[in-house]
Amino acid sequence: MNIFLVDDHSLFREGLKFLLSSLDFVQDVFEAENGKQFLDGLTRHQVDVVLLDIEMPEMNGMEAAQKALQVYPGLKIIALSMYSDESYYSSMIEAGVTGFLLKNSNFSEVKRAICDVSEGKNYFSFEILQSIVNRMNKKLVTPETNDLTERETDVLYQICKGRSNIEIAEILSISKRTVDKHRENLLLKTHSKNTANLVVFAIKRGFFEI
Repeated sequence: MNIFLVDDHSLFREGLKFLLSSLDFVQDVFEAENGKQFLDGLTRHQVDVVLLDIEMPEMNGMEAAQKALQVYPGLKIIALSMYSDESYYSSMIEAGVTGFLLKNSNFSEVKRAICDVSEGKNYFSFEILQSIVNRMNKKLVTPETNDLTERETDVLYQICKGRSNIEIAEILSISKRTVDKHRENLLLKTHSKNTANLVVFAIKRGFFEI
């Protein structure tokens, strides 16, 4: 596959490019130091996965992701995040980013993230997923495009908060078997495979705020 690495710190970029180039499934690694260079590069290079820094000069990662995905909707983008970038998480997910990695992640996690998103999955660093669910709040009004029942929405919220089926059953005063069925229905209705996919669905569809 071809990877596009977008980051304004040349030392970080060069080190990560060296590691990525050592992977047997990586053919080329293209580079850009800001969003404008990245968008220009997309017109010249065929790319499978993008590693995109959020905070950059001239054009930040959020704007670059939005513009890139408008033109190339199938592009797989993994946002490279610092702990201070939490305010961008929901906007990046809504734009269509498929993964988040902390910039201090070890390389084995980077490799796993690239493989997951290339297969159509979402990937979140554990710390980022925890940050998102901790900040998640229910909306007072359910989305107009809602195709979930009220109870399914309640269960979805509790799943996104990381609670087990037994815990959800106790909180909602229903049986664990009922929760099991709701979880099964949610995975089918949202075409999700895991909690990370459900979190992405919930934010993109406007069920909850972070």
